[in-house]
Amino acid sequence: MTNIEAAPAPDFDTVVIGAGFAGLYSIYKLRSLGFTFRVFERGDDVGGTWYWNRYPGARCDSESVEYSFSFSEEVQQEWTWSERYSGQPEILRYINHVADRFDLRREIQFNTTVTSAKYDEAKNCWEVRTDKGDEVTARFLITATGCLSVPQIPDYRGLSDFKGQKYHTGNWPKEGVDLKGKRVAVMGTGSTGIQAITAIAKEAGHLVVLQRTPNFSLPAQNALLKPEEIREVKATYAAIRKRARMSASGNVYLGDSMGKTSALDASPEEREREFERRWQIGGARLVVAYKDIGTDETANGTAAEFVRKKIRQIVKDPKVAESLCPTTYPIGAKRICLDSGYFETFNRDNVTLVDLKKTPIMEFTPTGFLTTEGEFQLDCVVFATGFDAITGPLLAMGIMGAGGRKLSEKWQAGPRTYLGLITAGFPNLFMITGPGSPGVLSTVTCSIEQHVEWIADCLTYMRDRGYTTIDTDLQTEDAWVNHVNDLADATLHVKANSWYLGANVPGKPRVFMPYIGGVGAYRKECEEIVADSYRGFNFASQGKSKTASAGTS
Repeated sequence: MTNIEAAPAPDFDTVVIGAGFAGLYSIYKLRSLGFTFRVFERGDDVGGTWYWNRYPGARCDSESVEYSFSFSEEVQQEWTWSERYSGQPEILRYINHVADRFDLRREIQFNTTVTSAKYDEAKNCWEVRTDKGDEVTARFLITATGCLSVPQIPDYRGLSDFKGQKYHTGNWPKEGVDLKGKRVAVMGTGSTGIQAITAIAKEAGHLVVLQRTPNFSLPAQNALLKPEEIREVKATYAAIRKRARMSASGNVYLGDSMGKTSALDASPEEREREFERRWQIGGARLVVAYKDIGTDETANGTAAEFVRKKIRQIVKDPKVAESLCPTTYPIGAKRICLDSGYFETFNRDNVTLVDLKKTPIMEFTPTGFLTTEGEFQLDCVVFATGFDAITGPLLAMGIMGAGGRKLSEKWQAGPRTYLGLITAGFPNLFMITGPGSPGVLSTVTCSIEQHVEWIADCLTYMRDRGYTTIDTDLQTEDAWVNHVNDLADATLHVKANSWYLGANVPGKPRVFMPYIGGVGAYRKECEEIVADSYRGFNFASQGKSKTASAGTS
């Protein structure tokens, strides 16, 4: 192993933060290329989001066979998924299997939180400090912290006075929680809340669902995978992965089901049949039934009304059904939810829906909470209230770039990056699935692998040419940010107060953060930039610099 620059020598070539999918693949790539590195992980083992999110009902909403690593044919053939949509325990077993298979733990320092990362311009390296007292230096800093890892809990009056148990789904105890027979409230009806509510209702004595905004949810139609299905996937994995990399979402199954015609060109009867067919197949296929559901409000309305009609058919109490029907934003503008009996849950005698828009919480008390219509007694509150998404994990680490400028200061009006990989004025800082990349709008394992491979290739390119610094400029960054915004503005995604926009965090700038142009288009853009001598990136070494041309293709 060799350091990228002999003198002055930092402790490592690279520090990697996080040991989920992104961190583990970074270890694999960096080790294979001969770079020295240290990995810090705040949990006591690998897993990332699947380590922390152990709540009842936790499950992936991407097809299992695609929500996995593609870099190892051996792992693809030796691992067999049991379900169409895997639950958290199985995904965590898979991640541990990969870590064991390639001995990926030996460079990881667990139970360690990075508290600051400061770029030292004189030494051309990052100084990283942790809560355990570590002070290490590295030429490069790679954040593999995930997009959904900083939990958010709303600030209600009296919440600290509540004497019962309080949990956030994103920080669920490893030993589990016994909710059997208890009076439980779940706050939040996004993807996580829908999963947790469906599972907890079967265990709790009584469940109160605290809904701020109803969500569109489609049936997952989850099932055990058949032996013949597994054999077919394993025999064609190479082709599946190749197509996924150039697809819109990084998901072949979803890509194959994307409609080619307008919803408005079909008759009402034709649309009804097509929506019903996709409802029965399950997954997110319904929202791509026609090519303009994501861009035309009238077309979108046909799909939204189909789902509202389904809710009214499933939920027996008409008032409850109406409260569960989303009416204020287009379907698909927020992250689409998948469920296994969510709406049926509200037909149970032990489940009560509290519509917080109609009857808001006034305050929590030592024994429960008060709304404008009365008091509820509780033993436990479960917050499924989401995360400070995408930017939260990055801003939480106290990152400071050139001139001592804080990342939080630079991004005070919203995140700014080039390709979601790098941000101007913060040399040698790489972000895996950062803002401005497809990350959260894709099957994220596909996007993670693409980013890790791009970064690894870039580090090799720099080492081979003697470069020790990489950055970009504001002109290039502005062009990319404008490109990302233009793509988003052409869709209906900007018409919902979603966490894609940061709308779930009070005071957070409203900026659509992910790249919505598609995984394949993004990959092609990245490849063209590299082929054009890393257009838009600036390299330097020993006082010499090489500046690539700015702009985007």
